Amino acid sequence: MSSLITEDEIGHETELVWLEDIDNLDYVRQSLDRLPTRKGRPAYHRDGRMVGYAILGPNAKPSRASGTFRRRVFWLLPHDRDVEPVGLYARSAPAEAVDPRTLAPRVKGYKTERSEGGPPSRAMQELGITLPL
Repeated sequence: MSSLITEDEIGHETELVWLEDIDNLDYVRQSLDRLPTRKGRPAYHRDGRMVGYAILGPNAKPSRASGTFRRRVFWLLPHDRDVEPVGLYARSAPAEAVDPRTLAPRVKGYKTERSEGGPPSRAMQELGITLPL
């Protein structure tokens, strides 16, 4: 979950790879997965779809116990707002969700009015940004 991800755990990230245009997504779910490699597209075993992942630099060390690397994976479930705009998360976001525009390598990201489905702020209105309400 995003609130449990520490900066130490993502400190070896060098790049975030997006598989979809994040400008069209109000939020993405993020998790730290145990993966066999530092880079490359990981296998995806959840419902829904993977929308992005992190690549680690060469100094990232594998776990002594499992030999795996902890990498962030970004994903969405079939009932998330991008597919069901008036569904369960019409005016909220899952606990592990963050606004993808707040993410970068080594940056945890955070929720915003947009990701929470709330009314647009005055700044958003002035910029002409609208939310799916």
